[in-house]
Amino acid sequence: MRAIFSILGLLLVVAVIGVLAKNQLKAGVAPTVPGTSAESTAPAATPQQQVKQFEQAVQGAVQQARPMPDNDK
Repeated sequence: MRAIFSILGLLLVVAVIGVLAKNQLKAGVAPTVPGTSAESTAPAATPQQQVKQFEQAVQGAVQQARPMPDNDK
């Protein structure tokens, strides 16, 4: 009996999420964050510049030295 209620509960949750997702997709617009405008959402750089900036950030993270553990045993 408990298994039946669990399965029915999961199906209900999936149905609610499906309805919400369908309504969101039907609207055709992404939800906006309060305090931002449509003009400020444009990227500040071209995709090539963004890729280069990301690669530089990764290289900087890789080059950082890790702290050595204390071997005071």
